Amino acid sequence: MMDVKRVKVRDIEVGGEKLTVAAGPCVLDTFDEALSIAREMKKYCAEFGFNYIFKASFDKANRTSIKSYRGPGLERGLEWLSEIGKEAGVPVVTDIHEPYQAEIAAKHVDLLQIPAFLCRQTDLLAAASRTGRPLNVKKAQFMAPEDMASVVGKCRESGCRDVILCERGTSFGYHELSVDFRSLPVMRALGCPVMFDATHSVQKPGGMGTCSGGDRAFALPLMRAAVAIGVDALFMEVHPDPERAKCDGPNSIPMADVRGALRQVYEIDKVVRGKIGFADVK
Repeated sequence: MMDVKRVKVRDIEVGGEKLTVAAGPCVLDTFDEALSIAREMKKYCAEFGFNYIFKASFDKANRTSIKSYRGPGLERGLEWLSEIGKEAGVPVVTDIHEPYQAEIAAKHVDLLQIPAFLCRQTDLLAAASRTGRPLNVKKAQFMAPEDMASVVGKCRESGCRDVILCERGTSFGYHELSVDFRSLPVMRALGCPVMFDATHSVQKPGGMGTCSGGDRAFALPLMRAAVAIGVDALFMEVHPDPERAKCDGPNSIPMADVRGALRQVYEIDKVVRGKIGFADVK
């Protein structure tokens, strides 16, 4: 297994001996629903020996339509995330969209996420890097994996050495994404733990006119493929009832299906880590 910088997120380690799962609803809807998801995901991940990080957005600033639900907002949303982390006893990750949000969010969550569309925004990367929090940076849909080296460089030069890189699919014509699995070992060769975002990889950006579509049926096959290659973490959006989710419902995994998906992931990850190792770039 290639030597990568292990990233500490509260009391867990991404890039260590255990697979990490970052999962939750796309956007915060109600506090009680989000807390319930965090507790259930923690239980499932513990069953299979995975680390767990709760994820949710306090504000979806890049929705297709101006009328789309965006979340409870910065102040209230961060209060919810902080409380969920305490009550469920789990680390929390959320995305930020503007430099001024970095320092504020860092006081409430354990891991800051840079959205794919914004991963080249120098001021945003620098502001997030200066907070002292670890970062999860999603590779843009339009970028080659090797070009993430410059993104990592910006973070390190701004004071952050704890960087996770996340693959979430690449633009493949209008309203379509595809996954080039070569990106996983290529980005890991940059010395960073790598995360695979299974549910955004099956998204159809803007595919429903006023909102994005998706096909969750392909999330598990892609997840299995990523774990077979070797990843440090998986990212997935989950929801008790995706049909009523206010954001990314078509590509979210129903909570009723999560345990079965994690069981398959566990079996594959066990073989990769215990017998054959990660598929590194030589």
